[in-house]
Amino acid sequence: MNNPLLEDHTLPPFSRIKPEHVMPAMRQLIDDSRRLIEERLAAAGPFTWDNLVEPLEDIDDRINRAWSPVGHLNAVANSEALREAYNACLPLLSEYATEVGQNDRLYAAYRSIADSPAFAGLDQAQRRIVENALRDFRLSGVDLPPAQKQRFKDIAQELSRLGSQFQDHVLDATQGWSKHIEDESLLAGLPDSARAMAAQAAAAKGLPGWLFTLEFPSYIAIMTYADNRELRRECYTAYATRASDQGPDAGRWDNTEVMERLLALRHEEAQLLGFRNFAELSLATKMAPSTDAVVRFLEDLADRSLPPARRDLAELKAFAEQALEIDTPGAWDWTYASEKLRQCKYNLSEEEVRAYFPAHRAVSGLFAVVERLYGVTIQERTGVDTWHPDVRYYEIRDPSGDLRGGFYLDLYARPHKRGGAWMDECVTRRRRGGHVRHPVAYLTCNFTPPTGDAPALLRHDEVQTLFHEFGHGLQHMLTRVDHLGVSGIHGVEWDAVELPSQFMENFCWEPEALALISGHHETGEPLPQALLDKMIAARNFQSGMQMVRQLEFALFDFRMHRDYDPARGGRVYPILEEVRQRVAVVTPPSFNRFPHSFSHIFGGGYAAGYYSYKWAEVLSSDAFSLFEERGIFDPEVGRAFLENILEKGGSAGAMDLFVAFRGREPRVDALLRHSGLAEAA
Repeated sequence: MNNPLLEDHTLPPFSRIKPEHVMPAMRQLIDDSRRLIEERLAAAGPFTWDNLVEPLEDIDDRINRAWSPVGHLNAVANSEALREAYNACLPLLSEYATEVGQNDRLYAAYRSIADSPAFAGLDQAQRRIVENALRDFRLSGVDLPPAQKQRFKDIAQELSRLGSQFQDHVLDATQGWSKHIEDESLLAGLPDSARAMAAQAAAAKGLPGWLFTLEFPSYIAIMTYADNRELRRECYTAYATRASDQGPDAGRWDNTEVMERLLALRHEEAQLLGFRNFAELSLATKMAPSTDAVVRFLEDLADRSLPPARRDLAELKAFAEQALEIDTPGAWDWTYASEKLRQCKYNLSEEEVRAYFPAHRAVSGLFAVVERLYGVTIQERTGVDTWHPDVRYYEIRDPSGDLRGGFYLDLYARPHKRGGAWMDECVTRRRRGGHVRHPVAYLTCNFTPPTGDAPALLRHDEVQTLFHEFGHGLQHMLTRVDHLGVSGIHGVEWDAVELPSQFMENFCWEPEALALISGHHETGEPLPQALLDKMIAARNFQSGMQMVRQLEFALFDFRMHRDYDPARGGRVYPILEEVRQRVAVVTPPSFNRFPHSFSHIFGGGYAAGYYSYKWAEVLSSDAFSLFEERGIFDPEVGRAFLENILEKGGSAGAMDLFVAFRGREPRVDALLRHSGLAEAA
């Protein structure tokens, strides 16, 4: 079989990759890798970077480059056959990774490199790769006795399977519900763009009228604008109970047992490795010094945020009762009432703002901002094989014209595509001999697609999402590190990985940047100063409520993993209730099953790490404050951020890199100021 996953390509041949290619390719690559490791170890040393570490990076690279397009297609063009092939390979990959991590001879070989006189002669990135590898051997159970090693391997396999199952359930539950409407009176309040999107969705299925789904652009339009309270309640109930034991599809894709099993296995894994709980294990690869430090950080932010959050809620309740005549607001009323209050308070409509952010202008403006910051150029390259006609491919080049990297941009929501927004790696930068292989990223969003002849219009928070994901992409693509293990985002402490992404969001509020990213979709006119003034005035509208909501997620995640007790089980909802009593101002209805679709922690990489968003936001706000002091497009500051943060990847500790850029350790002041909470400090 001609298997495209086994061929050497600059970019993946997506149109040729079929589900039947996946298992044979991964089996062969893993078998080849096992043989190569044995060959290397049979040489018996003395081991060096050149005869051991670099060949092992070759192995990792081959596997990653074959698996990357498979995992990506499973997320953006999901099908039953592909999902089956993807899930079938997870145990193979998990078993192989644990086998390598528990290889005593390989661990001893790395140890001998670290202990050798030649180690000091390696460059900083190489030394960090060896040090990280020694840490990761220990975190893979290399020091455990045989029976416990096997148990660790079994746990790793099941965790991999369960994480994928959780994601599958959320995707199926999201895709499995829809609301078909033929009575136009039910659409009162909805803007023309939302109606057009729903009409297009109905037409695609051969239905009259309008079709609404739980894909976020469709769902949020109902929750924000629909005057019909019963329609909002119905959509909220379906969304808030996805993949659970409640709601219209109760029990069909229920993640209850998946969550319980994940928590139990993570705790057992942590204890096997000598940690008291999974939160402690999580911090072994992060900046935060202790679990107590994380909780103190989050609770301190909560103490600062709760008074303004309570004021926000009191104002919103009074408005809902008096202006909207909603005597007892439900969870399905808050978003709707908030938009009405914002319109009333600031004379600012999200629809009015959207008109100035057609997707093509936001994208070209983003590129212009990056070009001014770092002196690069970004141009589309046509003729590249992609997974959907909407996808575009771009290249980033130095001022000299030399290639730095490339990226796929997939902006719009559609069926069979996982919700949310993310950056992932397609190809990672690496130097072999005199040749540099340039990095390539996937940048994925789920914005409202264009309808008919009308362009896609972005909400301002979607523009921020675009900038956020591109910030991740810049750290991946602009790296100058030549070694795979710490190139781009590899080796970056997880609670610092959001620094470049959150940093980029700040530009969405700056007049100089907004002049580049905005332009009315009909006239091309830039965002008027009067409208910008309203947006800035409303920037911290309900910022207290927004802050405590994020702190609720972070504390819930961290406490659930820190306080796990095998005798009591996961206690998912009791712990969530305790956290809400401590930091929340709004309590959802009892049927709300938010954790059942909390993919970040149950199906992604943020278990006992969701706090990272706020931890890194301290870094990103403080970093941006230097741009505020010197000018947001100051070339010297831009170059310093590029050279000290983006180009260095994981080649040094995140705190060391931040201090090299900022001249001191981070302070929380800028985060509080940007969030409108400085007065609460």
